[in-house]
Amino acid sequence: MPQKKYAPVHALTQRIAASPPGAWFYARTLHLLDGIFLRWSGGRMTMSSLVAGLPVVIVTTTGAKSGLPRIIPLLCIRDERDPATFAIIATNWGQPRYPAWYFNLKATPRATCSIDGTAGEYLAHEATDEEYARFWRYAVDTYVGYPLYKQRIQGRSIPIMVMTPYNP
Repeated sequence: MPQKKYAPVHALTQRIAASPPGAWFYARTLHLLDGIFLRWSGGRMTMSSLVAGLPVVIVTTTGAKSGLPRIIPLLCIRDERDPATFAIIATNWGQPRYPAWYFNLKATPRATCSIDGTAGEYLAHEATDEEYARFWRYAVDTYVGYPLYKQRIQGRSIPIMVMTPYNP
């Protein structure tokens, strides 16, 4: 795997992003930087995937209040049992509030998701029990920040939204 030579840089970038100041900064700026990289790469790459070595999915939800399309790059947690399925974790960078995309998917579970420039329709559901534990393990193996976010978040759960391909 060619990315291995960048593993120390990826690890450092992930640790910075997981720290309280890093999470605060990236929560406010990364979506802008990712947007630039997405346009530059034709929808195949984000700054997060390039600099931190993280798998990213571009999720287009329907705004729960506005009804308008909302596009956001999120960390993609692949399902080791089913490669067509993935999860997104509603940590909101370890902040006390749920991310807006979580409410959007709760209101309208159908979303368009693009991974590596390939888009498809998906249905979201909130993970429960065994599914939650399995995806949380995958999440912790994917990104060092999740356990740190869990320590910082108090007074709310951390929902995991499982995205399965939509085949009408």
